[in-house]
Amino acid sequence: MRTGGIRLIVCTALVTGVTLATGSAAPAQANVSTTLARAGGLATTAQAGGLATITRTAGVAAPAHVRQSAGRVDRRAVPSVPGRAAYLFDATTGTIHFSKQAAKRMPVASLTKVMTAYVVLREAQLSDTVTVKAEDVKHATTNGATDAGLRSGERLTVRDLLYGVMLPSGADAANALARVYGPGNAKFVAKMNLAARSLGLADTRYANADGLPKPSPGYSTAQDQAKLADIALREPTLRIIASTGRHAVKKSASHRAHTWTNSNKLLGKAPGALGLKTGYTSAAGYCLSFAADRDGHRIIGVILGESNADRRFQTATRLLDWASEQTTIDATDL
Repeated sequence: MRTGGIRLIVCTALVTGVTLATGSAAPAQANVSTTLARAGGLATTAQAGGLATITRTAGVAAPAHVRQSAGRVDRRAVPSVPGRAAYLFDATTGTIHFSKQAAKRMPVASLTKVMTAYVVLREAQLSDTVTVKAEDVKHATTNGATDAGLRSGERLTVRDLLYGVMLPSGADAANALARVYGPGNAKFVAKMNLAARSLGLADTRYANADGLPKPSPGYSTAQDQAKLADIALREPTLRIIASTGRHAVKKSASHRAHTWTNSNKLLGKAPGALGLKTGYTSAAGYCLSFAADRDGHRIIGVILGESNADRRFQTATRLLDWASEQTTIDATDL
């Protein structure tokens, strides 16, 4: 269809039961719709019945997974995403590569701690010292949460506690920071929600600083968490912390020695991986906020409600590779 010199190409495929030209079956979980506007502009996403929708805007390039070349159709299969919700976009161009239940509100477990770190960086100096209290340690142990191995009476810098929050996902470290920089958890959570509103996260509400089920897990969406990941990664300190595989704190007169390993298995394996955060509760399932810099593009994604701990990393790797491939193919057409 031509209207005012603008050519629109719309390719819609019902993926279930459809075999691609390459001979391999397409993922069975999604109704895939790819839309190209040659006039440019931002991509939009449509969804129906909980099925995944891919909406792309890529300048003059044709949809990368349905490409006419030398008289044949070259198709790139969309990776299967088993999680309940997912969102993948190119933060450099605004291109949305993948969306599945991306606007559905659900618990996001420890992905909550990305906002915790974001708020702390606005309230504190990295050199500030925080004294860990018994209530911080008890908060993690009584809730069966992951912890940073802190002990009551230790005094650590805000910088080190942020590593304790982001790498091992320490609920003890998160509670200590929230307690001090609220001051108190209730006031800190209010600051988190104020920040969410100011950042345009309309479908996000935090109930605590760590995403634990008690008193309430709060909620967000894959799309909101991807937007937050983009903003968080623009913060140099947070980007450095989130992309660090291992952080060691030497013993001093004020604290024990600590060594924290990042729970994000993409680091050191997926090219250009930057983090960002893992999460799990029985209600939220296995969650992952991830990003990578590839060929001048920052690709950011979120997976929520995965039932298999390792599969979220495998899926994220496939999504990053797939999105990077689309970017590379589109660049050759310019």
